Amino acid sequence: MNMAKAHMLEKIKNQDGFIAALDQSGGSTPKALRLYGIEEDAYRGDDEMFDLVHQMRTRIITSDVFNGSRVLGAILFENTLDRKIAGLDSAAYLWQKKNIVPFLKVDKGLVDEENGVQLMKAMPDLGKLLDKANQQGVFGTKMRSVIKLANEAGIRALVEQQFSIAKEILAKELTPIIEPEIDIHSPEKAAAEALLKTALLAQLDALPGDKPVMLKLTLPESDNFYLECIKHPKVLKVVALSGGYTRAQANDKVTANHGMIASFSRALTEGLSQKQTDQDFNQALDNAIESIFQASKS
Repeated sequence: MNMAKAHMLEKIKNQDGFIAALDQSGGSTPKALRLYGIEEDAYRGDDEMFDLVHQMRTRIITSDVFNGSRVLGAILFENTLDRKIAGLDSAAYLWQKKNIVPFLKVDKGLVDEENGVQLMKAMPDLGKLLDKANQQGVFGTKMRSVIKLANEAGIRALVEQQFSIAKEILAKELTPIIEPEIDIHSPEKAAAEALLKTALLAQLDALPGDKPVMLKLTLPESDNFYLECIKHPKVLKVVALSGGYTRAQANDKVTANHGMIASFSRALTEGLSQKQTDQDFNQALDNAIESIFQASKS
């Protein structure tokens, strides 16, 4: 492990804070822009859409209130990794200028639901993407799949897929964030959580070597439900997705789950608007960061 990655590991392991999820990709970007006050008739095609979302992300990342004192890491989409912020590669800007650990979303989206889950699509170019991440000083990756129902076979297959790819990522000296999201609207959410925890612990126990992984989980129905995962020797950190909860709801749930920290996307940018003055924008962002930071300290 090089010196920069050793410092990043130390920061994620020991410092208070949370991880900003700035990784909306093709499917979720229009909604993110709409919430920011940019309607779909304001751009034509993917290039213009990604230009606008990069402007939004740049405004967040370059704000004085967005820095490594409260934000541990930020998850980027590949399109952002390929762009610059204030003349620097995005990942380099995060670490060198902000002391924020860069992560990269590597999944290519989801296949159709089967056995109550949506597995990840194939990633034929994963090796090349991981090499690029390493070249740009990225610390870790994130990949998401979704659980809709408490189907034991489906959940086991989903977790097996996540850990199989995680081993490839670990072999490239990157730290994977494994994200088996449970839909917060699932009629079987609590039962799905029980099956997921069993499957996660089995895979963690069997994980070879001494390199840890991270988990990104839906906030559970019962407080401290994932404590065994948080304390597992193969787990660097367990982070929580907001999953459709409001920021206030998600913060309350993070506070109630000791040892979990936030990794919010929509709940982080809630209330930010393109139309705000820089002063109003920075104040709204500062308030959001502070509330999420305090929730993550519990």
